[in-house]
Amino acid sequence: MSIVPSESGFLLLDSSLNPLASNAEAIQILSFPSKPDRIKQVNTFLSDRIRTALVDHRSQESLGFVKEYKSGRRRYVCRSFQIDCDGRYNPRPTVAVLLERATSGDAVLDEISTQFDLTQRERETVELLLQGLTSKEIANRMGISPNTVKAFLRLVMVKMGVSTRSGIVGRIVSSKGQA
Repeated sequence: MSIVPSESGFLLLDSSLNPLASNAEAIQILSFPSKPDRIKQVNTFLSDRIRTALVDHRSQESLGFVKEYKSGRRRYVCRSFQIDCDGRYNPRPTVAVLLERATSGDAVLDEISTQFDLTQRERETVELLLQGLTSKEIANRMGISPNTVKAFLRLVMVKMGVSTRSGIVGRIVSSKGQA
């Protein structure tokens, strides 16, 4: 079995934000433009970088992370997950951080969602519509009925001021050209 390299960075942190584990992509993303092999103390570097670049100091949560991280010209979506080991290994929870490369389509969809005040489910419906799925296929993916999908699409059409499914796609494509 061969393992395909990932473009996503992964960090596993203790409750004090010290790295317990990381993959090479995370180190490369956080060290850009420097070369990762030039870093003498990787854990110290990562601890500092996590606190200065990934922790959202404006967040109301006790342990909030930024939603987006820029590394050179690349943008990464930053998602964090609290992991509770049921006290078996460490009585305090740990945090997993995933840095996934953001595509320009994601940025446009985020912008459209904000501009037209789409709910999370409406956004998800539009995202699947953009993949070319039918209402029935979208319903299966979302675990809802096709009629609910059609209702979401009607709401999106009203919010965007269009009257067809292709009108939704057209609105998004025209926004991509402006981004």
